[in-house]
Amino acid sequence: MSIMAPSATMQAVLDRLSREDAGLGDPTLLEPQHGRTLAALGNLRWNEELPVMAETRNVIHAGMPARLVVPHNDAGREAILHVHGGGWAFCSPMTHEGAARRLAEACACPVLTFDYRLAPEHPYPAGLDDVVEAWSARDRGRRWSLAGDSAGANLALAAMLRLLDEGSELPAAALLFYGVYGADFATPSYLANAEGPGLTRAKMMRYWDWYTAADQRAQPCVAPLAASDAQLAALPPLYLNAAALDPLLSDTELLVARLRALGRGDRYDRFEGVVHGFMQMGNALPEAREAFVKTGEAFRQITA
Repeated sequence: MSIMAPSATMQAVLDRLSREDAGLGDPTLLEPQHGRTLAALGNLRWNEELPVMAETRNVIHAGMPARLVVPHNDAGREAILHVHGGGWAFCSPMTHEGAARRLAEACACPVLTFDYRLAPEHPYPAGLDDVVEAWSARDRGRRWSLAGDSAGANLALAAMLRLLDEGSELPAAALLFYGVYGADFATPSYLANAEGPGLTRAKMMRYWDWYTAADQRAQPCVAPLAASDAQLAALPPLYLNAAALDPLLSDTELLVARLRALGRGDRYDRFEGVVHGFMQMGNALPEAREAFVKTGEAFRQITA
């Protein structure tokens, strides 16, 4: 896999980050709480000039602090439970406020995000347990789907695999953005994008070490690429996307290849010239806004 250049708009954002974050260092090399503070501060810039919602409020969901956003174009039928990313260790509904609002507006339905337990203090399966609990506590007055970005996409997909094993009700759809689906650090994209920009191979390896021991990573609920064909075939309709300049690109493309080999028609969009986490940058990056538009299109098709 050859190394590609960022788009002009992505490069402008990267240049901005280089200026604003000069000297701050790598959050994954700090104590987790300090890293979380740095990650939260870094995400503040993406949570300005947000779409105006009909309703925004903090709630308690399944015993966890949560955030509900309801768009003005709410069609009244669907709802989405969103699992935020952050390497299983960082971020919160606050860091993903902008993404949640754009997702709500694109899909014309409420989005609920929540504070699941974070690694390394709470390694696997704590976060996954919380996602399943949050799903079980959903309001039955609407039809619910799952969504997640990065490690949140991992948890969303793992939750569906667990629900399958338990014989529990599955989401109507799942929207999975540049997810972590395997722990193979020698894939083409891990090698091509090992040094970033943005997410690096070394950072992902540290996230994995915080989340779970190496001898657990062959389990489908840890690394969903280990799921059987029967499990993948039984999943609800999916929408997947990926960033071309991302160590995790191959994770999504390997998953998409398996889904297509099973005859499934899940939509997949690959965004060229952008880095991991680009959908966080919706107030500065046209590709991020385009990604939400395409997500909304796919969601409406699935749930029509």
